[in-house]
Amino acid sequence: MDSAPAMGRWLRDQGWLPDEMLCSTATRTRQTLDLLNAPHVPTRFERALYLAGSGTMIDILRSADTETVLLLGHNHGIAECAHHLVAAWPDHPRFADYPTCATSLIRFDIATWKDLRVGTGHCEGFAVPREVISAGQTG
Repeated sequence: MDSAPAMGRWLRDQGWLPDEMLCSTATRTRQTLDLLNAPHVPTRFERALYLAGSGTMIDILRSADTETVLLLGHNHGIAECAHHLVAAWPDHPRFADYPTCATSLIRFDIATWKDLRVGTGHCEGFAVPREVISAGQTG
């Protein structure tokens, strides 16, 4: 249970604080969300994110209203979503298998989330809990 708090610290230390969170309704994702210790921001719980594929996740992202969004879902869909969204994969060996609680920071040059297109994101950060924890990293 150290993974989510470690990744929450990593996100905060990277300066990536969401304005909106989109989260699966599953108990496990709700627990993960609590353990991230994210600042209080509006959270929309989406039943459709439960075991969703990347297409559904991208459609839900297109409904976001704010600038910075945290999407919390389940593998294999969340991995496929990250893989499909970026123009180029980060130089990290674990991006391919996207372990539990892996986290990607992806920037898009779009005016609104409705403009989101596959293969247009710029991966500005990627981390996996084991590395963040073992490095004693908080940033």
